[in-house]
Amino acid sequence: MLARLPRGTDKNVLVGFDTADDAGVYKLTPECALVQTVDFFTPIVDDPFTFGAIAAANSLSDVYAMGGRPLTALSILCYPGKGDLEDLGEILQGGAAKMVEAGCSIVGGHSVNDDEIKFGYSVTGTIHPDRVLANSGARTGDALVFTKRIGTGVIGTALKRGIADPAHVDAMIASMLALNRAACEAMLQVEAHGCTDVTGFGLLGHAREMALASNVTLEIQAAAVRFLSGAVEYARQGAIPAGLTNNREFVSPCVEGSSEFDDLLYDPQTSGGLLISLPEREVAELERAFPDAYRIGSVRERSEKPLRIL
Repeated sequence: MLARLPRGTDKNVLVGFDTADDAGVYKLTPECALVQTVDFFTPIVDDPFTFGAIAAANSLSDVYAMGGRPLTALSILCYPGKGDLEDLGEILQGGAAKMVEAGCSIVGGHSVNDDEIKFGYSVTGTIHPDRVLANSGARTGDALVFTKRIGTGVIGTALKRGIADPAHVDAMIASMLALNRAACEAMLQVEAHGCTDVTGFGLLGHAREMALASNVTLEIQAAAVRFLSGAVEYARQGAIPAGLTNNREFVSPCVEGSSEFDDLLYDPQTSGGLLISLPEREVAELERAFPDAYRIGSVRERSEKPLRIL
């Protein structure tokens, strides 16, 4: 549907919706540009405070993925008019606490009476116009580095089915609560070429966007990808979220090769990690600056398909 929309002619729009990037970027001055994004979703955990905090971390992630610094946020809330106000307060408090952690000020928002709860934020940040890390920046010969483990969708589905180990659920929640700020700061210390955060379209879905935007083929070493504890086992037990199936249906025609971990490579993530394209010589420095970062693949010249699983 986006392809049907008219493109604007404002040359200050540095990043629009053309390449399915994480956020829009608008140049204000030669030294400053705005980064703008929005994200909200339905509850993925039972605790309202934790849900609010995860929603905030997820909304902030797109600004970090561009290499920006979040400044302000507007809350977006859908909530039943006769819903529990104590729960609502906890959702808002959880989101606010995460925004405070990020140094991002909540300056307002909008709410709608809705039977289905939804919550998130529109976040505005800043970035230097010459230092934007778009998903179109991957270069042939680059390495691919990722900064979190995969598996939140599968573990969340296992939780709904009552088969998830509490320790695995706790690890999933901790991962979703972790801001991508430290990963972004480490990325900015090296010569990164491109970046995207891995969220609802899964690792392969967001890798596809990067490959198409950069006109390259991304090689993913499936055995190098790290998974949250329990994720592999739950996937084998059939705890497959609907989003994973949708991602596979959409992305798999763009993929050459397969692995035993294919389910998890399509798994939709919430507040996932950063997928970074950078020169080989910079990988060790990034891993030193952010020890959770690890290499998962390489960038190659564009071949028949934009993604290759090894």
